Amino acid sequence: MRLLTFGLFSLALAIAPISGAGAQEWPSRPVTMIVPFPAGAAVDTLARAVAHALSEDFGKQFIVDNRAGAGGNLGGTAVARAAADGHTWLFGTPAPIALNKFMYKALAYDSGRDFMPVVLVAKSPMMITATPNFPAKSLVELIAYARQNPGKVNVGHPGNGTLGHITSALIQQFAGVDMTNVPYRGSAPLMTDLLSGQVDVAMDFMPTYLPLVTGGKLRPLAVTTTRRVTQLPDVPTVQEAGFAGFEATAWYAIVAPTGTPPDIVGKVNVAVNAFLNSDKGRAILEQNSLQGVGGTPEDLKTFIAGEQAKWRPVIEAAKITM
Repeated sequence: MRLLTFGLFSLALAIAPISGAGAQEWPSRPVTMIVPFPAGAAVDTLARAVAHALSEDFGKQFIVDNRAGAGGNLGGTAVARAAADGHTWLFGTPAPIALNKFMYKALAYDSGRDFMPVVLVAKSPMMITATPNFPAKSLVELIAYARQNPGKVNVGHPGNGTLGHITSALIQQFAGVDMTNVPYRGSAPLMTDLLSGQVDVAMDFMPTYLPLVTGGKLRPLAVTTTRRVTQLPDVPTVQEAGFAGFEATAWYAIVAPTGTPPDIVGKVNVAVNAFLNSDKGRAILEQNSLQGVGGTPEDLKTFIAGEQAKWRPVIEAAKITM
């Protein structure tokens, strides 16, 4: 028995370094960063910049895989069902990470159960924009026009259940107007139809539309932050249109399938924080009108809980269900 015990102990010692070495081998192959919206959207642009930085840090390619559809649920489902080995991540927005669970009755995953928080990457204001030939030149005028023409104003947003959709529903509810919501599979196709006049107004993340606004191709009606944004100092906030306390801020975060080894989550968290604090990272954030955030996985967990507490009653009051 003593010999057997000694043999098993020796075997355990022999195996331990091998197991440790295996854990240190991550990533052992290219890593997939799933973006649940089409290429060209603000979230996609930022995800590609982060993926490039992580590729350089870890010596393996981080590939952005666009899985658009169902308000981010297709991408969210893919990550929730992926192996929790650190080779699949979700680079997402409020809808698939936090809010869709309040709107979809038959969601294929539970964001609270199936995702581990990794890092809150950045925040961004949302913006209400219109075509240059649209009669309304401000949010106040948009509401007045919609009141005179119920159901005739087409409002585009990047997908059912997205923050653009919720914001549109909330504004209509507060203003007592009826506009026609037109969902798209992301910001890129929405922007294309807005430019061509297929929709009158868009409610979406600001970075995608900023170059078109500053170039005079689109007209900004309002921003959804509590204060005016630096890039568009002449554009009023929704609060200034009479909606006291109104705020709707977009955000971008990385989560992983539940069960992903904490040491791997920690490595990605540290690398993303370093990117956000680097000169290159700051330049990319400024270029895309984004506010870098960073922090720990626990910080992201707390933030998500706060967003859910804020938006759940709004979703329920607006009766947004999918």
